[in-house]
Amino acid sequence: MTDLVTVVTGGSRGIGAATVRRLAGEGHAVVFGYRTDEAAASALVAEVRAGGGRCVAVAGDTVDEADVARLFAAAAAFGPVTGLVNNAGVTGPLGPLVDQTAENLRRVVDVNVVGYLLCCRYAARTMRPGGAIVNVSSAAATLGSPGEYVHYAASKAAVDTMTIGLSKELGPAGIRVNAVAPGTVYTDMHATAGDAGRADRIGAATPLGRSGQPEEIAAAIAWLLGPDASYTTGTVLRVSGGR
Repeated sequence: MTDLVTVVTGGSRGIGAATVRRLAGEGHAVVFGYRTDEAAASALVAEVRAGGGRCVAVAGDTVDEADVARLFAAAAAFGPVTGLVNNAGVTGPLGPLVDQTAENLRRVVDVNVVGYLLCCRYAARTMRPGGAIVNVSSAAATLGSPGEYVHYAASKAAVDTMTIGLSKELGPAGIRVNAVAPGTVYTDMHATAGDAGRADRIGAATPLGRSGQPEEIAAAIAWLLGPDASYTTGTVLRVSGGR
């Protein structure tokens, strides 16, 4: 495809922002969603445009169907949407399941599962043959994350399952669906969850001896969206330093 138009959810920071930069640098028109950090979103749009890229930010929540529709409508202004990166996600506070509130559990499932499904549904309705979806999962889906966020791990296992199922459903329409499962990555997610030093601590125990950088995950996402992955679908690509 030459006219690449990609939607990225949760694009204002961390892996999402790195993905926006990477895709814009590869010629995609990128429309990314964000929930609250307008300053970060505006700064990223300005950065991409200053480098000659095409970029728009749209505020909203992926669990709201109307917000998802607005996000895709903004992307359609650039042309038919060719790619979706489902990245918006939350963990809630770190801790054992017995200490989690029902509100936190529901929010994690809503954002990480229902939000992904809503965006996938919208993409499936609008994408043409050659389109691609990449869901950001997590190594937690197979590790289980005991004592930290079992509910988050469970939500990411659901992401893996939806990726496999949807790849089979959309394959005949010429649309590929894959996932990237990052290990521990240096983002502000850890501080938000209550453990700012988590990436250093866990990274030291991985086979590669470190946690990952957002740009390393963005590279995997870009590959799955691109022509070199044209025969890859239904795959969960683990990018976790061996963990």
